[in-house]
Parts: sequence; C-alpha cells; structure tokens
Amino acid sequence: MEAEFRRVGDQDRKLVDDKYNVEATESLANEALHLPISEAAPIYEQLLTVFPTAAKYWKQYVEAQMVVNNDEATKQIFSRCLLNCLQIPLWRCYIRFIRKVNDKKGVEGQEETRKAFDFMLSYVGADIASGPVWMEYITFLKSLPALSTQEESQRMIAVRKVYQKAIVTPTHHIEQLWKEYENFENSVSRQLAKGLLSEYQPKFNSARAVYRERKKYVDGIDWNMLAVPPTGSYKEESQWMAWKKLLAFEKGNPQRIENGSSNKRIIFTYEQCLMHLYHYPDLWYDYAMWHAKSGSIDAAIKVFQRSLKALPDSEMLRYAYGELEESRGAIQPTKKIYESLLGDGVNTTALAHIQFIRFLRRTEGVEAARKYFLDARKSPNCTYHVYVAYAMMAFCLDKDPKMAHNVFEAGLKRFMHEPVYILEYADFLTRLNDDRNIRALFERALSSLPSEESVEVWKRFTSFEQTYGDLASMLKVERRKKEALSGTGEEGPSSLESSLQDVASRYSFMDLWPCSSKELDHLARQEWLAKNINKKVEKSTMPNGLGFVDEDSTGLTSNLAVSSKVVYPDTNQMVIYDPRQKPGAGNFQTTTAAGVPTASKSLSNPVIAAVGGQTMSAFDEILEATPPALVAFLSNLPVVEGPTPDVDVVLSICLQSDVPAPQPGKSGAAPMQLPSIPAPSTSDLSVSSKSHPIPSASSFKPARGKRKHFDRQEEEEASVQSHPLPRDAFRIRQIQKARGTASQTGSASYGSAISGDLSGSTG
Repeated sequence: MEAEFRRVGDQDRKLVDDKYNVEATESLANEALHLPISEAAPIYEQLLTVFPTAAKYWKQYVEAQMVVNNDEATKQIFSRCLLNCLQIPLWRCYIRFIRKVNDKKGVEGQEETRKAFDFMLSYVGADIASGPVWMEYITFLKSLPALSTQEESQRMIAVRKVYQKAIVTPTHHIEQLWKEYENFENSVSRQLAKGLLSEYQPKFNSARAVYRERKKYVDGIDWNMLAVPPTGSYKEESQWMAWKKLLAFEKGNPQRIENGSSNKRIIFTYEQCLMHLYHYPDLWYDYAMWHAKSGSIDAAIKVFQRSLKALPDSEMLRYAYGELEESRGAIQPTKKIYESLLGDGVNTTALAHIQFIRFLRRTEGVEAARKYFLDARKSPNCTYHVYVAYAMMAFCLDKDPKMAHNVFEAGLKRFMHEPVYILEYADFLTRLNDDRNIRALFERALSSLPSEESVEVWKRFTSFEQTYGDLASMLKVERRKKEALSGTGEEGPSSLESSLQDVASRYSFMDLWPCSSKELDHLARQEWLAKNINKKVEKSTMPNGLGFVDEDSTGLTSNLAVSSKVVYPDTNQMVIYDPRQKPGAGNFQTTTAAGVPTASKSLSNPVIAAVGGQTMSAFDEILEATPPALVAFLSNLPVVEGPTPDVDVVLSICLQSDVPAPQPGKSGAAPMQLPSIPAPSTSDLSVSSKSHPIPSASSFKPARGKRKHFDRQEEEEASVQSHPLPRDAFRIRQIQKARGTASQTGSASYGSAISGDLSGSTG
C-alpha cells in the first residue's frame, strides 16, 4: 500500500508541473481503481476538475460509489456529468443505477425506469452505438406485466413506437433491430404487419445507407481522447479534421429527415465533439453561430457562456459573444462583456481600451467615448495605439480634425521615441495637406530618434519630398539620409555618392519604374554589391539571376512577376545515392584500353571494366550476376534526357526487343553476341544526352598478337577471383554460376563488367 501511495504522489507532482499531462493522468486514474473510495474520491475530483468532459473518468468515479452502495453520492455525480458527457457507456451505467434503485418499488419503480429510458434516448438515442440501449429498452417494455387486455394493447403500442424509432436511427445494430421488428409485427398480426413493414421499409433502407456513410466518419474518431489544449500535434489535427468532416456530414441532412430531428442530431454531434475538443475556440464559435443562423439566438448565447467557462482567457470568444448581444440590441449585456475584458484596469490590454472606446462611440455617443479616452490614457499600459485609434475616430467619424490634431500632439510628448507613431501622425497631416507641419514633425522626430531606429522615418521623409517637394529639397533630404544612416549598415560607405539607383527611386511611382525589369534587377544587384564591396562574400550568397531584391536598399526592388526566366538545376551532375559507396571511391586511377571510355569520376558507383589494362571494382561482383537478357535490354535503351526516361519509349523498346537466348553446349564460342560494355549504372541511365555513349562489343576487342594484354587480363581476373565475396548467399550463387558457365565453355572473358556469361573467342 505504501508503494501505491508513493506512485500516486509521483503522479501528483507531474500534474502540478503540467496539469494536462495525459500519461500522468491515465496512470493516476489507474491507481485510483485500487484505492478505497474515501481515498480515491479526492483523486477523481482533481482529475475531473482538469478534464470535466472525460466520460471514462466520470464512469470510473460513479462506479466506485455504486460498489459501496453510496446512492446519494452517485446521484450527485450523475447530475454533474450526464448532460455534458453524451457517451453511451456512462449513460448505460446511469440506467443500471436507476433500475437497481427502482427494482423493488413495483409499478412506481417501473414507471420511473421507463422515464429514465426515455430521458436517456432523448439525449443519446442518435448515437451510432445506441443500438444496445434501444434493445434494452424494448426488452424492458416487453417484460412489463399486463393484467388486462387494455394494458396488453398499450404495452404493444409502446413497444411498436420504440421499434419504429430505433429502425430509422443509423446505429450499428440497425439490421438486427429490423429483423426483430419484423418478427414482432408478424407475431402480433400478419395482416397489420404487411402494411406497417411496407411503410417503414424505405425509411429503414435510408437509415441503413446513412449508417454506412456515417460509420466511415466515426471510425476515424478516438473516443478515448482527453480534452487538452491544442499543441499542433498530428493526432490532434487529425481528430479535428475527423470531427469537422462528421459535422459537415450531419449538417447535410443525408437522411432527409425533418429539420427538428436533423438539428437534434447536429446538436448531439457538436456536444460529443466538444467533449474531446473542449479547448478549441473555433469549434465553440462554430457551434454558437450555427445556433444563431438556425434562428435560436438564446441557444447561441448559452453556448457562448459555456465557452467562456471552458476558455476564460479567450478574448476572441468574448468579442464574438459581445457582437452577438449587440446585434440583437442587448446593450447592457454587451457592456458587461467589454467591462470583463477591461478587468481591474491593471492588466488591461491596449486593444481592450480601443474596442471599448469604439463600442461607447457606437452606443452612447461621442462624449462617452471621449470621457473614457481621457481615463484610459492615464493607465500605465496605455500605448500609442490608443491615441492613434481615438484620433482617427475623431477625424473620420466625428469630423473633428482639430480634436484629432490635439490628440496626436498630446501623444507626441509621450511617444516621440515610437517610429510607428510618427508615421501615423505624418499620414494624418498628409490628409490635411499640412506640408509645413509634416516637415516640422519629421525634423523633430529625427532629431530625437537614434539612427538605427530612424530608418523608416527617413524613408517616409524621402518619399514625401520626392512626391511633394521641389528638386532642391528632394536632393537635400536624400543626402541627409545617407549621412545619417551611413554608420548603421543600412547604407554602405559608397552610398554617400550619387548613383543611378537614386534616380530610379526618385522617378518611380507605385509599381511604375523608369527602367525595364531587367535593368531594375541589374541595379539592385549592383547596389547590393556596393554595400558588400569590402566584405568577403561566398559565391553561393552572390545575387544571381533575375528577381534579386535587397530589402534594405533605397526602395529599388524588382517586379518578380515580370521575370520569366527560371533557373533549373544541372541534371548532368545528378547521381544515384548508393550506401555501399566507400569514401574516395571516385578517385580510383584507371587505365583504359583503346576505344574504351573511362567511367565518369562524378558517378557515385564508378564501374571500372576489366578490359586490357583495367582493374575491376568491388561493384563489378554485383554486375557480374546480371542475367544476359537484362544486359541485352539495357544495351538497347537510348540515352535519356533528364533524371527519368520516357516511359513510352522504354515500353516500345520492350515490345520490339529481340532478346537473344543462350545456346549452351557450344564450346569455344560465346553463347551470344552482346555488347560487352561496362553495364551502365543507374546514374548513367539517368543523366542527360551528354553522358557517355554505349559502344558496341567490337570496341572491347583486344589487339591481336599482344600477349601482354592477355597476361595482364589473367592477373586481373585472378585478383577478382580473390576478392572477398559478398555476404548475400543468393548473390554468391549467382556469381559462382556465372563464373562456372564461362569456364565450361572454354572461352576467355574479355572484361565484361556485367556478367561472366559474356565472353568472346580467343581466336
């Protein structure tokens, strides 16, 4: 027992560090199963506080209370969880409890049990796994005693109604329920059964078809997934997608039932979805908006209220909730929502201030908004955003430029160090055509801002002078800008000199430039090079090709969409990766006989043919086992353009190839005349048409009378034979078989790097 307490303590510590630790939660819940209810209850309460929609933990908790016959505690637990956890196992546990409590109460207890069944089916009867619940209810109704003919008739009617609801509900047991319904009707009256069955057969067929479609969506859902905040994991995203697909399916009303029943199924699906995706604000919003579009505003408001209990820190849901209340004219409830966003005023965000000012302006007028702004600007967390928002509201909505100007001036004393505020103020003055104050603003700001923070202000000042100033002021501001930014890295040492880039920038307008896109790219590259003229720049970082843009340049950018040239990789340098390649394998020194092309050193698997004075690489042992038919096919393949061959060309060669068959038994002659070149490696087959051509077999013929070539060849063959064989037994047998065939025919191998079967006459 002490060990169990120690383990529980360890899991508690993990949950303190991360209360949504699923592994620790599962372990703690399993430990609680082995503890007495007095000790397990605090653990369950702790788990259910974090995971209030975890039906499996509620079921585990309530069953622990039922075991000790604690009926009052069981009822309280059911009242807390049933309506928020629409899952069949938990609700069946509820029915078991109700039946146990009412079994000894006679007729009154039977009526209570019947009401409990109706209550359960009204909530979870649409579940795809509710088939056993329907069947249990029908069995219960059939077991009720009937003391008179009237009671018997009422019982049959009640059973028939339940059957007729069950057979039109897409569940796993719909086929079985239909068969039982057929037997039931036939047992009551065959004549009546014929009419009822023909009436409900199409409805059953429709429900069965919908069940098959619904099952495809339901199978992708993890019903044991705990509701944790989204972390972006693959499992969470896949579950989100699965639920969205199921919701879209249900919203389409595939069974074509009445709107009331269809809406009930959609609500049920949303409730089940939120059990597992409890911390997803987008699903709460979708649920509320679906209610609102369906005309049920009150239901939408209840969903928003529940969502704020689940996600109290979600500002988006509060704004959406306030928007819904305001849209229906409920101003006071909306104001309470905005005030909840403001909080105690200590941690209020600037955005909350701005949105509340706008709300007051919409609902209570200009004075209310002005009064709150005067209070909000005293807040320590009031940023320049609040000043800009209120000033522009006064200018655009209240048509009061003087008030807006005063607000900007008041903010300037506080936010002179904010470049963004300076630019917003400059935009406002531009709308007023107040060029004198604009220049004064830029001069005041640039005199106080450090040079590294003044880049954007200088750019805006330059742009203003280029648009509205004369030539002298334009050139003066550009020169001052270069002098001010020369030490910040924004402008290179050579930037103090005039350049053509400055001319292009001065005489451009929006996306119109006084040069072509090619010239623009060239100027941008030259500007970049001028900035980095004294730096050691790697070749790979050099601007190459069209479309190069330097974001920190003097505004000289190219229109990337204009450039039509695309830089493609050089496929001639592409090789196939081979894990068997050893370091330095491409550095073998090769000596080729006349007419034999050397293997490219760029290949990952250089094949060095054993012809004349050549040596043989270890990779030849694999190629020696290549069947002759494959060699013939490879020799007929054309050189390919790009990394992959044309499939149609390869198929046509396959259909037209006349693959020679070997002729064993003819000593002293080659079984077939095949090109005995080194087998083209996969990289040879995938390079461009500039790769090595495939020579004919005659190019490998040694010069007659030169015995030293044969001696050298025999020595190389001996070295190949002494090379350690690969470990693969099947490959060893292939190589041995190939060598044996060559020795039996009495022919001397002429250095084929493909197979030992390829040989030529010594004659």
